[in-house]
Amino acid sequence: MADTPFLIDADFERYRNLIYNESGIHFTATNRAILESRLKEKLREKSVETVKSYFDIISRDQGELKNFLDSITTNLTRFFRNQAHFDALENYVVKELKDIKKASGNTTIKVWSAGCSTGEEPYTIAMLMSEILTPPWTYEIVASDLSLKCLMTAKEGFYATNRVDGIPQSHLNKYFDKVDGGYKIHQNLQSKIRFDYHNLKNDSGLKGMDIVFCRNVIIYFDEAAQNAVINRFWNAMANKSFLFIGHSESLFGMNSKFEFLKTQWATLYRKSI
Repeated sequence: MADTPFLIDADFERYRNLIYNESGIHFTATNRAILESRLKEKLREKSVETVKSYFDIISRDQGELKNFLDSITTNLTRFFRNQAHFDALENYVVKELKDIKKASGNTTIKVWSAGCSTGEEPYTIAMLMSEILTPPWTYEIVASDLSLKCLMTAKEGFYATNRVDGIPQSHLNKYFDKVDGGYKIHQNLQSKIRFDYHNLKNDSGLKGMDIVFCRNVIIYFDEAAQNAVINRFWNAMANKSFLFIGHSESLFGMNSKFEFLKTQWATLYRKSI
């Protein structure tokens, strides 16, 4: 008689539905092995014998549900990832925003790094903004993620030596302190960023954002969840603002009001009204 599978089809369906309903992340049969691996870790960690028992736990314990969702998300990132986006930000987007905002006297550029993982993206944005903005211009960054573990790393601002590859030496000298085992972000740069737990399935409460980065996140959502997230970005953004998504992602075919924008550096999206 064959051994019973660790995760039978019925349990897989229960978990994938829960994950989708709570986060918008769409687990397919092709990444079932990732879910099984994370569940085995959780059962060992919690001394729970069956996936059914663990499902009962996360169904009633919101704290453990957050921990579980944290464990299944992929958090691959690095400083200055996809340099072309940052070139477009520096050479096009910030210049456009300064012209747009000049008439109103508003000299603060508001940025949201959605799905910020361990902080490399918002810190990259902060370094770039610090380099190119001069008084009276300034910036504020909100960085959010579904993973509490990643947010803790981001808030700490410490990165091992092998994690700072890609940062220009001049920026490394200016914005980091060399410490045992790696580098620590300067407090004055860290103070420009507010890290916050946020599930993209829910409204962020943010308004008037001038720039939104959400790269390599919506690729994990199905069409309905993608549309919902993109519409929530629209509502959170200022009337003339810019959206960056991953180079392998697209809003083509979505029910979206964003305009496709091609610059000489990179492609992105614009809210024009």
